[in-house]
Amino acid sequence: MSASTPNPPAARAVAIGCLLLNALVWGVSWWPFRQLNALGLHSLWATGFAFGLSTVLISLWRPSAWPAMLRRPQLLWMVLAAGVTNAAFNWGVMIGEVVRVVLLFYLMPVWSLLLARWLLHEPITGAALGRIALAIGGATIVLWQPQTGLPLPSTLADGLGIVGGASFALVNVLVRRHREVPDETRALAMFVGGFVVATGLAAALAAGGTIAAPPAAAWPWIAGNLALALVLLGGNFALQYGAARLPAAVTAIVMLSEVVFAALSSVGLGGETLGARTMAGGLLILAATLLASLPTAASAHAARAPGESR
Repeated sequence: MSASTPNPPAARAVAIGCLLLNALVWGVSWWPFRQLNALGLHSLWATGFAFGLSTVLISLWRPSAWPAMLRRPQLLWMVLAAGVTNAAFNWGVMIGEVVRVVLLFYLMPVWSLLLARWLLHEPITGAALGRIALAIGGATIVLWQPQTGLPLPSTLADGLGIVGGASFALVNVLVRRHREVPDETRALAMFVGGFVVATGLAAALAAGGTIAAPPAAAWPWIAGNLALALVLLGGNFALQYGAARLPAAVTAIVMLSEVVFAALSSVGLGGETLGARTMAGGLLILAATLLASLPTAASAHAARAPGESR
């Protein structure tokens, strides 16, 4: 379907539904990671397994993606960035307050602007500086520590949320920089990154005694991790389908529903409470993310979102 031709309402609805499905998958992904952790499998091991399976499946589906990726050593940065994104986010939501981690992850407008200026030489406008101020103001409210009077990460989960969002912003900037690379080649680089970084980090931390090694083989955690892997893979394919058929601005707005899914699931399943500071700061962060998508609205029928992946 041509990007310049308006989508029929039914096709548009399906595409939006796919984006919502992906947002739902990542918004509630903290719950299966915590269940697997209760069975003795840390989220880093679970992430490595899930992306290892995805790597195998995409290799079988598009074996030509491997030589295409290996011919482009510059994709190594995408491998690393995608790996850090998944390792940090999945670890953060396993150990921290879900909504807090997700909100800090969504500081992406700040990192995206700075990285796009550095790597793509895009100008920084006054409106962009306003969005940065809005996002930083929201983060300050969320991270404010009354004891010290400083807006700093107070837990490892906070830091993981920030690192995950920054690395995801780098992934998206690199996707734009290498947009001539076939979709399946970029997807393979991202899946390989999720496997290599998560597994490598898990092995290093396990060797140092920081986290436990994988438990003895048992059907509960093996079946659970397999199901999680297939769900995450399905969510990624849903994102690829929806993002390829909708304007980038629409994709960015719909994906904000991940925060809603995370909030509802953390309260309903995790027993968390949403404090006033978290809600107030979160609204500013989400407003900055929403405003970041609006400049592309004028070219809504001419632009497609890149093949973003987590």
